[in-house]
Amino acid sequence: MAALNSNSFYHRPESKFPPSLWGDHFINHISDSKVVEKYSKTVEVMKSEVRNLLTAPQTKMIDTMHLIDTLERLGISYHFEDEIEDKLQHFFNLNTNYHEDESYDLYTVALHFRLFRQHGHPISNEIFGKWRDVNGDFKESIKSDAKGMLSLYEAFYVRTHGETILDEALAFTTAALKSIVPNLESPLKKQVEHALVQPLHLGVPRLEARSYIEVYEEEEHKNEALIKFAKLDYNLLQILHREELQQVSRWWKELGLMSKLPYARDRMVECYFWALSVHHEPQYSRARTMLAKSIVISSVIDDTYDAYGTIEELEVFTEAIQRWDDGEISQLPEYMRPLYKAILELYIPFDEELAKEGRSYASHYAIEGVKELARGYFEEAKWFLEGNLPSFEEYLKIGLITSTYGYAIPSLFMGIGSIGKEDFEWLSEKPKIYVATLIKGRLLDDIGSYEFETKRGQLAIGVESYMKENGVTKEEAMAKFMELCTNAWRDSNEEMLRLSCYKSRDLLTHILNFDRVTYITYKDKEDGYTQPEKVLKPLILALLVDAFEV
Repeated sequence: MAALNSNSFYHRPESKFPPSLWGDHFINHISDSKVVEKYSKTVEVMKSEVRNLLTAPQTKMIDTMHLIDTLERLGISYHFEDEIEDKLQHFFNLNTNYHEDESYDLYTVALHFRLFRQHGHPISNEIFGKWRDVNGDFKESIKSDAKGMLSLYEAFYVRTHGETILDEALAFTTAALKSIVPNLESPLKKQVEHALVQPLHLGVPRLEARSYIEVYEEEEHKNEALIKFAKLDYNLLQILHREELQQVSRWWKELGLMSKLPYARDRMVECYFWALSVHHEPQYSRARTMLAKSIVISSVIDDTYDAYGTIEELEVFTEAIQRWDDGEISQLPEYMRPLYKAILELYIPFDEELAKEGRSYASHYAIEGVKELARGYFEEAKWFLEGNLPSFEEYLKIGLITSTYGYAIPSLFMGIGSIGKEDFEWLSEKPKIYVATLIKGRLLDDIGSYEFETKRGQLAIGVESYMKENGVTKEEAMAKFMELCTNAWRDSNEEMLRLSCYKSRDLLTHILNFDRVTYITYKDKEDGYTQPEKVLKPLILALLVDAFEV
């Protein structure tokens, strides 16, 4: 095909996105190796002490479960994964009778329920029976137990399909907590206020740890050693994360795409934040940098289709991506060439590294994801530019692809050495937990970006097609989208209880963490990625700039 003349368009959509908030801030980061060494030595000593505490044979189940919850909420449980799994398996097999033992109050039972569920153990919601009346409703008397109500509220979010008792628990506990929160004292007041805005199960673990460390410091029965451990460990990981962000920021600046493609969103830091939110542990360092680079490239591809390219140009670009050959560069419009080159070159070092591990196949799945993404973006671009509104079913079929998770998840898997070919094949079969992530990613994005897209004169296809097809208002369409997302969360929770059937908890948790970062980015009808100042900036500062004093 002959190269397109850049004047051959009939309509070029143009958007003005907010610029990067960060400049060279993270490129100029300098870490102190002496501090790292000092912190590391202290953490190693404390790890040994906590491990002894966790595995002490005479400790009561209630105390150990409380300790596990504390370790998880402080963000240091990743050091003790095997010990925690062994303990939880042992406790689950005890088949404890929660109804008859008075030491099991509402706070404790709801905590045990949430912990077992989050670790894949299918404990029945019947354990809440003693707090329900003859009609099956929760007793009014428990409203005075603020700590118990908060624990029950958090337990609600691990519900699966058909658990009406937990559906009722949300409305009941939310109303009760809102009514009593003005009368509470900190730190419980802070916990309730935070939970009502950000439920634990829907939160990014690293951010929740940051928040909980500050709250736990105010607890009357706090463990000072755990606080010190959590702060040191947080700071240590933050140094590692800053170094990774420095590396990808430098790569991004040297790539120079933003000076050549001023129409695109400059979001390297936000893309790294997403990768960090999916897995923060040190062993996933390479996976984070691979994922962050992959996401930022897909973001520029998105903006090329969504905010600049004409149909003629995008058709040529889509075909070039399908062929995946640098010989295609000369056929492209001038402005597209640097981007196409960057896409192909992104995978060269990945391929070299993966080949050394005998995992050359891994990049193939990510590349196929790019190709599918381009095809999906092109279909959407035709709807945008030609002003055609598809049926909601047609939209969703393409929209699940352009949510980008069908590309991002294989890109994540690519960087994790323990993930084999069978895991990529499992993903290509579209398991329920994966589809649930696509649904949440698509619909939360649609809700969050609606206002911004309509203000810039663009058709918000997802919401608009549902409104037209069903004769409903914008608010009703968004309520339906939230209902679909809630059902998708139930799907995810259900899949997390089936671990013995197919996949490791770690692998599924990575996918679940995509849901969590999506939730915090687009909640409250905000597009925190496109407009990060209000939503993501304070979170990025908390994770990557502000260290704890120790």
